[in-house]
Amino acid sequence: MSARNAAIAGDRRNEPFVHDALAYRDAATFLDGTMNFIYEGVSLGEPVAVAAPPANVQLIRERLGAFAEVVAFTDMHEAGRNPGRIIPWVLSKFMDEHPGKRVRVIGEPIWSGRSDDEYPACVQHEAMINVAFQGREASILCPYDTSRLDPYMVKDAYATHPTMIEDGARSASDAYDPYGITEAYNVPLSEPPFGATTLRFEVGGLVKVRRAVAEIGLDAELPPDRIGDLQSAVNELATNSIMHAGGSGTLRTWRDEERVVCEVRDFGRLTDVMAGRLRPTGGRGGRGLVMVHYLVDLVQRHTSQTGTTTRVHVLR
Repeated sequence: MSARNAAIAGDRRNEPFVHDALAYRDAATFLDGTMNFIYEGVSLGEPVAVAAPPANVQLIRERLGAFAEVVAFTDMHEAGRNPGRIIPWVLSKFMDEHPGKRVRVIGEPIWSGRSDDEYPACVQHEAMINVAFQGREASILCPYDTSRLDPYMVKDAYATHPTMIEDGARSASDAYDPYGITEAYNVPLSEPPFGATTLRFEVGGLVKVRRAVAEIGLDAELPPDRIGDLQSAVNELATNSIMHAGGSGTLRTWRDEERVVCEVRDFGRLTDVMAGRLRPTGGRGGRGLVMVHYLVDLVQRHTSQTGTTTRVHVLR
């Protein structure tokens, strides 16, 4: 663990925010860990939320019975399809709905079936929870299905969570390193497929950007509202390139049977790891990138000394 992250881990011992990973192998161990967490919260009068894949939501509902009425449930397959939505639009939203109260949330953002494109964003999301909610009155429990997830995914949980719960025992993670794991997954994106369109844009070129996005959306037969969402997201990215990355950028677009993809490249470097992950508190500042996450189904990003590539996906 780096000195920076050792300091963070040390500070956490005196802070109200708790972020645990729960390793479970079957329905019984899942319920053992999650029910203890929920019942403790209910007994303390804390608002409780569960954001998990539908099958696990159903397990908890059935076990709670009538008590399910006091728990807020969210289908993570829908709300967390884009991992970048979870902090602002699931976790922060629930906390903001209960000002002045300590809350607890079960959040399961990583499940068997997450794509290779989605997984790095999931890991970075888990790591940045620790930064986003440092000092907040909240407990977040993140279940990991060790029987279905690849071993390296479970290993990554040790880097993204200060504490682990296994077989009912809670212990500090010696591998905890949220900034290190975030950088480890800041990897170059694959090259677009043959036939992708390319448009160089600069100041005054946003009309052409929006037109190019509309064309690929129409070609893919996206519904009009989804074309509008994709246009808004790409327009925001292109505007950022013009305003903060030297005044120009490159748009590339393509589609396949499952999705439409738009990529914006520029020569800027994004140094704020929380960019787009926090709910704006007022004014327009910081609102654009968080809305990009809200509007699309996946955001991928790679940033380096030579520039930043941001890729947004909309499912067909």
